[in-house]
Amino acid sequence: MKIQSNQKLVMIGDSITDCGRAQPVGEGLFEAHGKSYVAYVAGLLGAVYPDRHIRVVNMGTSGNTVRDLKARWQRDVLDLSPDWLSIMIGINDVWRQFDLPLQTELHVPIAEYEHTLDELVLAAKPTLKGLVLMSPFFIEPNRADAMRATMDRYGTVVRQVAKRHGAIFVDTQAAFDSVLKHCHAASLAWDRVHPNVTGHMVLTRAFLNAVEFAW
Repeated sequence: MKIQSNQKLVMIGDSITDCGRAQPVGEGLFEAHGKSYVAYVAGLLGAVYPDRHIRVVNMGTSGNTVRDLKARWQRDVLDLSPDWLSIMIGINDVWRQFDLPLQTELHVPIAEYEHTLDELVLAAKPTLKGLVLMSPFFIEPNRADAMRATMDRYGTVVRQVAKRHGAIFVDTQAAFDSVLKHCHAASLAWDRVHPNVTGHMVLTRAFLNAVEFAW
């Protein structure tokens, strides 16, 4: 597996990452990692690779867009000195365009999204041993759906940013699409955005496969 002994993995994002994690830093006893894929990643790393003593820190914040990540990047990423960093952001950047169409000040255009994500990666990259960029997703199999189509475009941006910076890219949309061949979206997320346990395990599996976790 790519994550080595005594390394710290910081995972940052929006509500999908947050899921009730401890504040101000999502690490510690009981449910400090929250109830998202981050908790499952931490649990599996600890159970399968106990000898590596890998630290996992959840720094997701509900409602965040890439703009919010930029505002807290120093405190919530750089100051934590991660060895590995995982970023999954973009769902709210897209969603606000559809659930709050009149409040255009909350919308993050795709050009701004790409530029800001690039900035964040450049700020963190010099001290990292590994970087994982996870695409945003919409748990909707109809690719012609307006929000799904827009989310796919933002996901393509993440793929491009990952390629530019030599990061690991996790196509979370593809992971969900594979499962959606066999079940309805409502069985994974009531609003097609916030996953249930099965949905979070889909994210967990996609992330761990990308870092060459030995199941």
